[in-house]
Amino acid sequence: MTALQNLFDAIWGNPSLLLSLGLISLFSFVASLFLIPFLVVRIPYDYFTESKRQPAPWAERHVIIRWLVLLVKNLFGIVFVLLGLAMLVLPGQGLLTLLIGVLLLNFPGKYRFERWLIQKPSVNKAVGWLRRRAGRKPLEF
Repeated sequence: MTALQNLFDAIWGNPSLLLSLGLISLFSFVASLFLIPFLVVRIPYDYFTESKRQPAPWAERHVIIRWLVLLVKNLFGIVFVLLGLAMLVLPGQGLLTLLIGVLLLNFPGKYRFERWLIQKPSVNKAVGWLRRRAGRKPLEF
């Protein structure tokens, strides 16, 4: 037996774990329906026009506040990336959730990756549709 088969057997053989995973999947699906559009329409329309990223508004705050915001923002980013990856095979808005997660994370080359991801036709079309519905300007590149 493979390790993957053992994992499936353990999940299917444990009703409480199966129920927990089902509830987490349902919650993440419902949350994505509300949270993703809320976050997408708040991206400034000119966010991707600069060749280099502007400093964050909280970058000049006290060092403790700056690190706390950075920590919380990256934790949320990791959660969104993991949920987005799961939603690629589960019900939900996987690509948009991944985009929001990436926008929240900090890593070298992030800005170039964001620009590449948002310009993918399927992502750009979905983001544009959400922004039009909310009465926001389309993103500029």
